[in-house]
Amino acid sequence: MKKTFLTIILSGMLLQAFGQFSLDVSGGLAAQSYNKVRVPSEQGTGFDLYKDFEIQGPALYYTLKLGYSFREKNHFFLLFAPLSVNYEGAAPFDIRYQNTTFLQGQNIDAYYKFNSYRLTYRRDVYSCEKWLLGIGFTAKIRDAEIRLTADDISDFKDDLGFVPLLNLYAEYNFNNWSAFFEGDGLAGGPGRAFDLYLGGKVPVNDYLKIKAAYRMVEGGADVSSVYNFTMLHFANLGLIITL
Repeated sequence: MKKTFLTIILSGMLLQAFGQFSLDVSGGLAAQSYNKVRVPSEQGTGFDLYKDFEIQGPALYYTLKLGYSFREKNHFFLLFAPLSVNYEGAAPFDIRYQNTTFLQGQNIDAYYKFNSYRLTYRRDVYSCEKWLLGIGFTAKIRDAEIRLTADDISDFKDDLGFVPLLNLYAEYNFNNWSAFFEGDGLAGGPGRAFDLYLGGKVPVNDYLKIKAAYRMVEGGADVSSVYNFTMLHFANLGLIITL
């Protein structure tokens, strides 16, 4: 046990000696343009969670991102980005969802979850006094669920899957702040996924930055078991701590 503990400490010291850690904590409010659902894809009834029902309470969210940079140009990131939204309203028409039919006029409580876990490797391919450009790859695990409940009946569709994404980063430095774009994305096959940031960073000191950004998430899948495409917008405010 002592040997294992000592190994962990020494490994951490070596990582810190040859690289740099960062912690990005951010959050804010989420809004939607659409959240289209049909389950199953061919036999189910199509509806829009956002347009056909009402969101209950503010859609708050947060993200946690741990980074490790080494040899100046190489970066690893671990991201946890949970999101859940509750809806309520009367069914505008009969809805066949999974193995259940919800009748027109029934009051429905709907729950939408889309949690994201990501591991990203990115390498800086160009840097100068003003510009920084990077490209990499992201391995994403999505943990999604859509649940409908009315009176004493309930049905749900969940999905846990792997999505490979391309990662791009661009930053432009002004006198004492920087503008940045960051995105994970891929389109093709039965679906697509895009998670894009556009914002700015202001340093407080050598170890702390404040960031503000607009974030847009769009995508989904059309396969036999589920059709779901959504677009979300986020007001993002956070802190970046460099260790």
